[in-house]
Amino acid sequence: MTSLTALLCLTTFSNIVSSGAFPAVLPDIARSAALADWQLGIVAGAFGFARMVADIPLGLFLTRNLRRALWIGPLVLLTGGLCVTAGGGFAIIVFGRLLMGVGQALSMVAGLTAILRFQAGKNLASALAAYELSAMIGMLGGAALIGTLPSHLTWNTALLAHHRAPARWLSWCQGTSTAPANPRARPARDPSLVVLVFAAGGLVALTYSTMEQFVVPLRGSREFGLERAGVARLFMVQQIFDIAALIPTGILADRQGAGRVLPGILLLMAAANAMIGFGGLPVVAAGCALFGLSMSGWMLPLTLLRRDTEPERIAWRTGLYRVCVDGGIFLGPFLSGVLGMRLAGLLPALSTAALAVTALLLLARARSSGTMAMHG
Repeated sequence: MTSLTALLCLTTFSNIVSSGAFPAVLPDIARSAALADWQLGIVAGAFGFARMVADIPLGLFLTRNLRRALWIGPLVLLTGGLCVTAGGGFAIIVFGRLLMGVGQALSMVAGLTAILRFQAGKNLASALAAYELSAMIGMLGGAALIGTLPSHLTWNTALLAHHRAPARWLSWCQGTSTAPANPRARPARDPSLVVLVFAAGGLVALTYSTMEQFVVPLRGSREFGLERAGVARLFMVQQIFDIAALIPTGILADRQGAGRVLPGILLLMAAANAMIGFGGLPVVAAGCALFGLSMSGWMLPLTLLRRDTEPERIAWRTGLYRVCVDGGIFLGPFLSGVLGMRLAGLLPALSTAALAVTALLLLARARSSGTMAMHG
């Protein structure tokens, strides 16, 4: 199982590098293509919209085609990246972002399904943390590379260097057979937990995409006068702290239980989101660091969801969960673009409050479950 997880992490790293570079060039895209805020919101949100629409069909497709999906996804992602950087207008850029969203959805849901199906033991949270770590290293690599390129390069030339197919395909995709862990296990069903898990995943995604695809790049360039490299450095701060905390958070969740760790992660994200949305530049930088720490718990809702899901339904329920996540990734920048810079603080304020409420509900539920266990 360790070799499978490592191969999935390698492929995910290769797929995610371009995503780390994209937010830093968003202001350049707006200037060069003369895009209004609502158009910029569509460009940023098209990626999440495509993922959201594709998730349920992909969940059904992956039930019987898991290996095939792991090499089709990167090819679709590469095609979309080439469309984005081809130098076309608004429609071509949006189309490329849609293709990129489908390609990444296919790769991510397939990778998560493989880990959830074949790594369902005591180290599940750590395996998911390692998978997320590979993605965050890819994000950091993309942001670092785009920040070091000369500023006189056009945005599509700078971005083109990040759209590369993975160096090698997963040998597992070609036919290695593996049996699911604990195939006869039947976890207890808990509908209230499932609802809270879906809400937490969607809110984390909405908050993250709003921060990454709109608030930080546009506040950085318009309010603080940052160039492309300056915006990229803010993202690098977030990603460095995320990478540093991922594995410790996964180990902590394995030992203490994801249900106990997740509420603290959501409260930390709420505080960081308020700092980024309303603070000055030093506060925003500190907020990016705290946001990175909170993003280390990105996979914890899936750990809770796996506990409540039968092995044969993992692909379907993972696809359904990803609808909430990718819906948040789409709605964050899209609604930010619709609201415009005049009302740019509204969405961060609402998401901050919603994160805090969800955290308190999960915390109350965890304490209630602990009390029931003690007196059971």
